[in-house]
Amino acid sequence: MSKKKVSLINKGPHVILNNGYVKLTISKPQGYLSGITYGGMDNVLDPNSNEASRGYWDANWSWPGGQDRYKLLSGAEYSVVKMSNDQIEVSFRNIYDPSTKGNNLPLSVDIRYILKTGVSGFHCYAIYERPSGSRAFDLAQTRMAFKLTPEKFHYMAISDEKQRVMPMPQDLLPDRGKVLIVPESVLLVDPINPDLKGEVDDKYQYSMDNKDGGVHGWISSRPVIGFWVIFPSNEFRNGGPTKQNLTAHTGPTCLAMLHGTHYIGEDILAHFEEGETWRKVFGPFFVYLNSTSDVSNAHNLWLDAKKQRLLEEMAWPYDFVSSPYYLNANERGSVSGKLLVQDRYISESLIPAKNAYVGLSTATTEGSWQTESKGYQFWVQTDSYGNFTIKNVIPGAYGLHGWIPGFIGDYLDKAIITVSAGSHSELGNLTYVPLREGPTIWDIGFPDRTAIGYYVPDVNPMYVNKLFLNSPEKFRQYGLWDRYSDIHPEFDQTFTIGINDPKKDWFFAHVDRRDADNKYIPSTWTIKFNLKSVNIGTHKLRLAIASATRSNLKVYVNKIDEAHEVFQVLQLGADNTVCRHGIHGLYRLFSIDILSTLLMRGDNSLYLAQAKGGDSLCGILYDYLRLEGPASSET
Repeated sequence: MSKKKVSLINKGPHVILNNGYVKLTISKPQGYLSGITYGGMDNVLDPNSNEASRGYWDANWSWPGGQDRYKLLSGAEYSVVKMSNDQIEVSFRNIYDPSTKGNNLPLSVDIRYILKTGVSGFHCYAIYERPSGSRAFDLAQTRMAFKLTPEKFHYMAISDEKQRVMPMPQDLLPDRGKVLIVPESVLLVDPINPDLKGEVDDKYQYSMDNKDGGVHGWISSRPVIGFWVIFPSNEFRNGGPTKQNLTAHTGPTCLAMLHGTHYIGEDILAHFEEGETWRKVFGPFFVYLNSTSDVSNAHNLWLDAKKQRLLEEMAWPYDFVSSPYYLNANERGSVSGKLLVQDRYISESLIPAKNAYVGLSTATTEGSWQTESKGYQFWVQTDSYGNFTIKNVIPGAYGLHGWIPGFIGDYLDKAIITVSAGSHSELGNLTYVPLREGPTIWDIGFPDRTAIGYYVPDVNPMYVNKLFLNSPEKFRQYGLWDRYSDIHPEFDQTFTIGINDPKKDWFFAHVDRRDADNKYIPSTWTIKFNLKSVNIGTHKLRLAIASATRSNLKVYVNKIDEAHEVFQVLQLGADNTVCRHGIHGLYRLFSIDILSTLLMRGDNSLYLAQAKGGDSLCGILYDYLRLEGPASSET
């Protein structure tokens, strides 16, 4: 592309930014993105909806302990932050006054748009700030949403495997669709596109982990245009690499999810105390547009968007952002080191932490990075030797966290890591010692913080989404919780160590069982194992849980009564993973003492009781189970 000068025109209640390729129409002073002109399309956004419903920022929040509130974020002051032949940056700012009464969101918000020459797209970001004296509140979610024109955008792509022609928004209405027991799930009874008849549509089926996403969007027809949201970094998103977020869904809607509670619940709310000050820059993320004149080349728009994502990642941190609160590369630091694992029951030598996730977070307790929502997080994966370098870290004091596929638990370095501008810290060899007190008697699964290695059933043909047939993500199908009852209509699951295969015989979600009267009753899973001998001392059951929702979990050894109960936890979890078609949520690890007096030579049984009944959507997804002998036992 040959570069053209950028221009800015103030036209009544709008400001129009144009670089010759993309033209943005933004309401002032509100900052709603009401128009995107590109590739021969007058408006990529839905021109039939009102201006505040096309391209907008919003937030879900509450007073402490109060009901959820929704706020459409908008500016009250418009200004041009930067204007040159090569770049425009505009601001739409709303300043919160702590002295005001009422139920105003206690947050100042500055929404920014950047348009550059020679760029087929634009950058968006926002600065959130709490001035001194602000009221206490909880922030649950914030994002930017784009509603595309439904007459044109029908094809969605969020990964190489997850791409499809989507339903029309009218298909979700009562005359064409039937809402199922999960409100977001709609059975397409009479869709406009008859090929979709009988399928289930649910926005949560298209969720992605932060670590696995990075680009998602839509492709239109006639003209053939791609609209893509690209995250060059996840540092400003809450919950770390395993946090799951919505991407794109029937609307056609494309989301830039920045902060949310999905798949975790209230544990990840950002709680702000009375008078607490805070500032965070959300973004910038990049909205990329591309096009082709040849319909047969439409798929190439997705390939091109993936390449553009790599270019954005290489350019991060950007050097063209005007806010002093966004730090460029020279204002950041880095750390490097090598992570090793010490588990003498596996190896006498230290084990390189291969493909481990290592990150810096302001969270300072083991695993709490999962629910950290106020600061920035910086994560990388180690190489096959456990080496890592975390670049472009915003100065501050951090905990160094990590988790390693194949090993239970969370790593946390004992020392606080201080990063300053222009600094590089070499941390040397770091050793993670996972919880272990004795040799493995038996184990089930593989510790990767998900339930992906267990048995995920085929979907009930009444509720199919064709995208996930023969897919590695078949767990995305609707209604799989009821398949447990179909497989085990009268008696609960029994798993025998050494005979049964977790991939075939361990249902991926421990849910209630539906009885003959269509009531959901508690379910108890049995693990049978044989001991040739019982060593005197305390055994340990390591119970790694990938997700939990409203569950009462009780564990018994050899008999289901109070004397043989070794563990219980009530109302565990609010992940909603079962109904939102996930395979993991908030990771939890429990270590349970089992006295040798409860065990016997020969056949034994361990009972896992989902003791809460009457809830079709409660459930536990186990990551990994291991029974360890006493420390004095021989390996």
